[in-house]
Amino acid sequence: MNPLIFTLADLAAISILTFVLYLRRHRRRDLVVSYLGMNVGVLAVATALSGSAAGLGLGLGLFGVLSIIRLRSTELAQHEVAYYFSALALGLIAGLGIEPLWLTGSLMALILLVMFVGDHPRVLPAHRHQTVILDRAIAEDGELYARLEEVLHGKVHSATIQELDLVNDKTIVDVRYAYSPAAVSALPAPRHAEPAPMEPASLQPAAGEPATARLTTPAGAA
Repeated sequence: MNPLIFTLADLAAISILTFVLYLRRHRRRDLVVSYLGMNVGVLAVATALSGSAAGLGLGLGLFGVLSIIRLRSTELAQHEVAYYFSALALGLIAGLGIEPLWLTGSLMALILLVMFVGDHPRVLPAHRHQTVILDRAIAEDGELYARLEEVLHGKVHSATIQELDLVNDKTIVDVRYAYSPAAVSALPAPRHAEPAPMEPASLQPAAGEPATARLTTPAGAA
């Protein structure tokens, strides 16, 4: 009976992790399939190994083997790697069948709680990471930071120059900064060029001419 309870608990936990937390926040359907497949696969292998004498050691060895897998078809962000390990850990905990039942449930709930809080949009919302290409070569730190803060509208915490191109006059920088919306709202509104007002034509007659409206005939007109 306990293996069935562990399996149902794992399926509930991985559904919360993928559909409630990850998919709603990051919208990558391909990784949802990967998380589900890895979790259920690890659950099945760990459950099969848990009945043997070396079940715990083999389970930890499986964890170590899976932890060094690198997917070369796509680049993963650090938060996506964290979701991978969480899905893997949930499958192992449920598959190994840790007694008592409340301990298994508590460990799985702890993983979900940490991912919910750690990946929440309100946790350090202003802190961002970006690669910036500047339109001129800047090697001096003070000038570089000032230019980056002007472009990014925030406080730069660190800036690492990845490429300083003196020939093409550009700088590629890896920047970590805190975005400040107040800095954007404080910028002056852009001024659009306004056409110069047209001066009204003079209605005063020239000296010696009668006070009547003068019509100018274009050159070449009949």
